[in-house]
Amino acid sequence: MKLTGTALALGALGAAATLAAVSAAFAQDASVAQRAVFVMTNDADANEILAFERAPNGTLHSAHRYATGGRGSGGTVDPLGSQGSLTLSDDGTHLLAANAGSGNVSLFRVFGAHLALTDRAPSGGSEPNAVAQHGRLVYVLNTAGSSSVVGFQLREGRLTRIPDSLRFLSGNFVNSASLAFSADGRFLVVTERTTNNIDVFRVQSDGRLSAITVNPGVGTGTFSAVFAPNGTVLVSETGGPGPNSSTISSYAVLSGGTLQPISAAVPTLGAANCWNVVTPNGRFVYVSNAGSSSISGFAIGANGALTPLPGTVLALNPSGAANLDIAVSTDGAFLYSLNAASGSVGIFQIQPDGSLVNFGTLNGLPAAAGLNGIAAN
Repeated sequence: MKLTGTALALGALGAAATLAAVSAAFAQDASVAQRAVFVMTNDADANEILAFERAPNGTLHSAHRYATGGRGSGGTVDPLGSQGSLTLSDDGTHLLAANAGSGNVSLFRVFGAHLALTDRAPSGGSEPNAVAQHGRLVYVLNTAGSSSVVGFQLREGRLTRIPDSLRFLSGNFVNSASLAFSADGRFLVVTERTTNNIDVFRVQSDGRLSAITVNPGVGTGTFSAVFAPNGTVLVSETGGPGPNSSTISSYAVLSGGTLQPISAAVPTLGAANCWNVVTPNGRFVYVSNAGSSSISGFAIGANGALTPLPGTVLALNPSGAANLDIAVSTDGAFLYSLNAASGSVGIFQIQPDGSLVNFGTLNGLPAAAGLNGIAAN
């Protein structure tokens, strides 16, 4: 069995029965890759996911295409202005894609490098550009108009909206860029680019969120936020107008939702740092400097303090690549950067000391055509 082309349709057989059949079919297919990298085209007419099988040495091959059933925003380089438009679930079994142009979210079941589309749900707002997941809980970030987050329950391949889960951010048109759950699921953090704010919500037992707690960012150009396993919030900052002025900051979340700075505005020695990713073991955070085509790295201390790895800038993509989102494989072995301007994926092996070894580039993706979102299992 060789499955390429469009996503598997569930049809009238029902989600549970169809997924059981699909699972059995893939289980019998020795060609199904156990590891993969996923990229979202964000095409304005028909959004798609490109799924690449990953070889043991980290290289990518055998692309498969899966329609999300929705529309992206289109554009050229970084039209969504976000991190997390394509999100792999914590257990690696589901992939969530934001369809900014059609205002909905697609849910796929993951079988190695193969996907089955199981649901598509309205985002509850305008222009969804990021998705976060923790357990059965999913929240979607709607960036346009009255910027908001909306919650869903993920059960049996379906997304069901949580009643009264809509929460607005600090204002309209705040250019919200990312959202992330803490590892224990107690907090949801959202970033606002226009206001330089970081919003914190406490997650209640029924999945709804508390009232918003608005925190000013300590660095300039707040863009994306992720949690380390130890509960530290790590925020990428594009920095000021000077060359290579980008920074990264770390925060502790206090019980009431207030953020306490730990490491404030640590230089990345790159330009336009907008995206970040933490290794599964929580030891390192890497940032993507799109303006200088570089990747920088930092060690995360037990208390959340950031220490630049030797040289700070650990890897370079080809000049002008415009590396946006980055992803680390779930086994912690490889880092992948989505190079939107050149239409490529940078491949880097992660060493035990956190340094990176350049393993080349996968070319052939649509260049300057709106690519947004990358995930790896």
